[in-house]
Amino acid sequence: MAATRLIAMHMNKGKSIQQCLKDRTDYAQNPEKTDGGILVSSYECDPKLVEEQFALAKREYQHNTGRENNNDVIAYQIRQAFKTGEITPEEANRIGYETAMRWTKGRHAFIVATHVDKAHIHNHIIYNSTNLDCNRKFRDFHLSGIALHKVSDIVCLENGLSVITPRKPSERSKRTVYPQRKSYREEIRESIDICMEQKPKDMEELIKLLQEMGYEIKRGKYVSLKGRDQKKFLRMRSLGAGYREEDLEKVFSGESAFTPDPKQQRTDENVYVKPEPKVDMLLDIQAMIAKGKGPGYERWAKVHNIKQMAQTLLFLEEHGLRDYDELSEKARAASERFGEITEKQKALEARLVEIAALKKHIINYSKTKDTYAEYRKSGYSKKVFEEHREAITLCKAAKEAFSKIEGKLPKIKELNQEYSEVLQEKKKTYAEYRQAKQDMKDLQTAKYNVDRLLKSEQSKEQDEKQKTTEQTL
Repeated sequence: MAATRLIAMHMNKGKSIQQCLKDRTDYAQNPEKTDGGILVSSYECDPKLVEEQFALAKREYQHNTGRENNNDVIAYQIRQAFKTGEITPEEANRIGYETAMRWTKGRHAFIVATHVDKAHIHNHIIYNSTNLDCNRKFRDFHLSGIALHKVSDIVCLENGLSVITPRKPSERSKRTVYPQRKSYREEIRESIDICMEQKPKDMEELIKLLQEMGYEIKRGKYVSLKGRDQKKFLRMRSLGAGYREEDLEKVFSGESAFTPDPKQQRTDENVYVKPEPKVDMLLDIQAMIAKGKGPGYERWAKVHNIKQMAQTLLFLEEHGLRDYDELSEKARAASERFGEITEKQKALEARLVEIAALKKHIINYSKTKDTYAEYRKSGYSKKVFEEHREAITLCKAAKEAFSKIEGKLPKIKELNQEYSEVLQEKKKTYAEYRQAKQDMKDLQTAKYNVDRLLKSEQSKEQDEKQKTTEQTL
């Protein structure tokens, strides 16, 4: 089965015909996509010189006919994509070549480049709009896409491949669910969540952590943030409850606790969705009553415990946990996994701090090395030192940091790349961290509730035995 598409290729402003052709053909023949250039075939042209030969044919056409190439189509591209797993790359290239021969009737030079970098194998067929005799051009016609599709289907059927069965518009499935793109505010909130995991002492420390993550900070009446891909600064006060400056200040002062990811995005329909009940711990009713709680609390607590025990049993049933030892093992494993991910998070955070510090030392060294060289030439004069105390101190600190590095000192570009990779890994690990934390909490809560229930049942059995013993006496 092959899906096809015919694309007219025009000239770009400010470029010659040969440059435009080279841009298109270089992409099609990319060695990383065509298995090192093996999956490239051609007809009446050399793939390495295809743009020159196409352009030469156009100059000869202009000479033969006297017609100019103003805003004309310089080439056509056929994209031919095959069903995943139905064809090999070599067969796809051969079928692409045969399709191009039948479509152009052998009158136009072309190349066929088979790309294997995607899950589905597909061809990029580029043919010259000028024919081989350099006296005519290929003219697109009405419903040419349907005609091309039929030619491709005939070739596929002759080679034992399936074809796309045409369906009426009423029978076609429509895409109703589209992937939601994260807004810049959501990305900033996630970054703040990550920074708050490091327990910053105040707003200044939080802002420094955000700067290390690549955010630009603009101060004024309000603090504004700008990420790498953002075009404009966004104020923190626009991030929603829990992320505004005044909310974060309350967290730093201890007046309130920070709650990450409060789901700020709005849905298209304001429909209330009842949250799913979660497993919560059973209450020790007797202990609370002993502290002075009244009968109203006792009634509420009993109902709460019944609901939570039912929820616990449902949780155990959904997860196939019918053995107490298995539950204990799962709870222990969840706790260990949470500990491992926590340690990984700490290691990634530490590496981010190291990279940021090293970048700072490299920048400081580049700014102060000339001053330090002057200080050294002066025989380490105290006068020179006092005049340039700050610069010399920064240079010394940088040199000391460099002495601890084994091997060659990395470049700023390499550090930026590593910082970006570590940051992405940290974001990914943070999602795992939150899931592991929730899994550990659910399993440990379920185990606690089962322990409480078993303890309660044992206590009842002991009371009944004691009553039976007293009655016999």
